[in-house]
Amino acid sequence: MKRWSLQKNGPVGANRRAARIMMLSAADIFNANILIVDDKEANVLLLERMLRGAGYTSIASTTAPHAVYELYRKNRYDLILLDLQMPDMDGFRVMEGLKEIELDGYLPVLVITAQPEHRLRALQAGAKDFISKPFDLPEVLTRIHNMLEVRLLHRESKRHNLVLEQTVRELREAESGLHTTEAALSKEKAALDDHVLQLRQANEHLVVATIEAHTLAEEIEKAKVRMAHLAQHDALTDLPNRILLNDRLGQAIALARRQGKQLAVMFLDLDRFKHINDSLGHAVGDQLLQSVANRLTAGVRSSDTVCRQGGDEFVILLADVEHAGDAALSAQKILAALTVPHRIDQREIHATVSIGISIYPQDGQDADTLIKSADTAMYHAKEGGRNNYQFFEPDMNVQAVERHSIEGGLRRALERQEFMLHYQPKIDLETGTISGVEALVRWQHPQRGLILPEQFVWIAEDCGLIVPIGAWVLREACQQAQAWQDAGLPPIPVAVNISAVQFRHKDFLESLAVILKDTGLAPHYLELELTESVLMHDADFTTSILKALKAMGMRLAIDDFGTGYSSLSYLTRFPIDTLKIDQSFLRDITHATADSDDAAIVAAVVSMGKSLHQRVIAEGVETREQLAFLQAQGCGEGQGFYFSRPVTAEELAELLRTGVPATLLG
Repeated sequence: MKRWSLQKNGPVGANRRAARIMMLSAADIFNANILIVDDKEANVLLLERMLRGAGYTSIASTTAPHAVYELYRKNRYDLILLDLQMPDMDGFRVMEGLKEIELDGYLPVLVITAQPEHRLRALQAGAKDFISKPFDLPEVLTRIHNMLEVRLLHRESKRHNLVLEQTVRELREAESGLHTTEAALSKEKAALDDHVLQLRQANEHLVVATIEAHTLAEEIEKAKVRMAHLAQHDALTDLPNRILLNDRLGQAIALARRQGKQLAVMFLDLDRFKHINDSLGHAVGDQLLQSVANRLTAGVRSSDTVCRQGGDEFVILLADVEHAGDAALSAQKILAALTVPHRIDQREIHATVSIGISIYPQDGQDADTLIKSADTAMYHAKEGGRNNYQFFEPDMNVQAVERHSIEGGLRRALERQEFMLHYQPKIDLETGTISGVEALVRWQHPQRGLILPEQFVWIAEDCGLIVPIGAWVLREACQQAQAWQDAGLPPIPVAVNISAVQFRHKDFLESLAVILKDTGLAPHYLELELTESVLMHDADFTTSILKALKAMGMRLAIDDFGTGYSSLSYLTRFPIDTLKIDQSFLRDITHATADSDDAAIVAAVVSMGKSLHQRVIAEGVETREQLAFLQAQGCGEGQGFYFSRPVTAEELAELLRTGVPATLLG
């Protein structure tokens, strides 16, 4: 009987070779043969530098795609980095030729492309993976490492399959002469089955790893795109931010300079936005900004850029304008679009903007100057009454410096006690007695002298100082009214103007109660004057505040009555005590007949006030003729220079002692 030795070339030796599974080491991967194919020498050098820096040692390259076939026949590379876009022969044709050489159909090709839309076609053509231009080093090295690992394991798997087939042949050839036990054969078969199972598991792990690597790469790509977007866009509104605006404005200026054209920059600021945040909360303020952003975007051309500059400021770039009038039309459209109330949290919120406009090239040659010029013009729009637009004029720079100087002075004025109150009496037109006074704030500036409120109050509103200034005025007026009473003078109510920002401040009611308690003034001797625009902004909120004020015992008056945009229905809805006829209706009464429009309005207001049991006061009485007209209409009270200019507290005390001369009343 022939006996078989356990030698290397015998059946048992073959089985042992089949049992060995090669484990890949780092050296196996970093010593793999790599070929770089790109028609641009710079790209080849870049990839070679990246690969050698990562530790790869066997790297070849060519800029001639026709040479790939011969190189591959000779070297059988483990990985080919193949550029898709080459002028003489693109990557798709190269892969077609490689398929004829690689008979088992496995192309170790990692394609390089700057066009993401070609990636699917490349994978369908036989490529195993892709990398994108421009190169992202961690991504490139990860994909190369994964592909080499799969390629080498695929090759080792084929080698083991050949060994297994050889083992089976040797076993069959030796079957006739080999006497072994059934247990030994079963053991050999079990070993073979175990090795096959291990190979299958290894292949499954490789597939999972490849899929995970692709998923990770896609997530990295999406994150990079998202980060790039966030770096150039506002997180709240998704509008371009100032970084992207400066880039687009710079490009637009360069194009306009080459073509000899104009462009316009509009700087927009929401009017009285701060008091919306203070009274309704930042969540409502954010929703309002988003609503405004949507309307601005809908109101411009696709070639224009709407940017959120920050806070409640927006900038619009009109990249191509024939005339300055085109920018004016755009501004008018924006003002009209924002006239419609914004519906937010079951509230109707009115929001207007002030717009400043600068034109290239006359108002600035660069982005910063154009934006600064538009910003300066915007402040003049606010000074002009808000909800309008202004073009930049050179002399505005001087006024802008003046505004900043006033703002800086205001911040120190409270600390230095530079504010003072003057008082203008209100006269009962039937008896001639002083029926009340209005407290009017003045600023005694150390260098500029006495500054009237129309020169600084709007600036205080914009920079947020109106709340502490308004609180000081309330306290000072209440304290003075009580001081007059303590001096034995006739008790009279003192009226104080309340700004929109102050009225909607979250601490308004509480601070008012503290002031009355500290000064000892009875609430019915304090009258709060509010304009129609203040009352009609969020009518539900206004109603709740007015009712609380009335419950505290104060009087409420509508200042500048007849100049607002509201419906008269609020007169029955709000607990109003007094209507103050705006002085603009009295100016021309003496120059026209009694049936003129202004005269008719004054007569109607007086009649309406009587019907609603409300006091009516006419502001701006300056002549005997105006007084006579008001008396003929039955107007209850008057206020104006005809009776007295605003005077100091000491001078008003003297008027309370002596009274207004009876001759003034005719």
